[in-house]
Amino acid sequence: MQSVGRRYVQYINKAHQRCGTLWESRHKASLIDAEYYLLACYRYIELNPVSAGMIQHPGEYPWSGYHRNAYEQANTLISSHRLYEGLGRTQEEQQKYYRKLFPVSLDKEDIHSIYTAVRFSMPLGDIRFKEQIEKALGRRIGHSKRGRPFSRSQLQDGDVGAD
Repeated sequence: MQSVGRRYVQYINKAHQRCGTLWESRHKASLIDAEYYLLACYRYIELNPVSAGMIQHPGEYPWSGYHRNAYEQANTLISSHRLYEGLGRTQEEQQKYYRKLFPVSLDKEDIHSIYTAVRFSMPLGDIRFKEQIEKALGRRIGHSKRGRPFSRSQLQDGDVGAD
């Protein structure tokens, strides 16, 4: 499989006049509390090429969902989320209101929250949302301190964090 993977990368690089690996790092994914963050994530993703200085407007980027969500360009790879559909009663209204989301810049706190969630593959949502995920998984999520876990006796004696 490793040999097949190498040959495939060579083929793609030659066919598209590029170099390097196809995937720079491991896949990262985050659960999103759609009610609060879905449309912010859409905007974050579609504004990335703008933030990178590659383009002036998300509609200029050819590999963006913006064309499908903001205009009537069909794309079988993208299906509508119920929150997107809630932007308007007709497809034209949904697209119109979607376009209106983009002149307003994303809140810096939302940008930081989305970036952090993606970077660490953590859920994106409020405390209630994270508690629901913990309950469903049967374990705690989030950052933990590095190193050996504290023993019960340390926790009971209050020695935790003493230098």
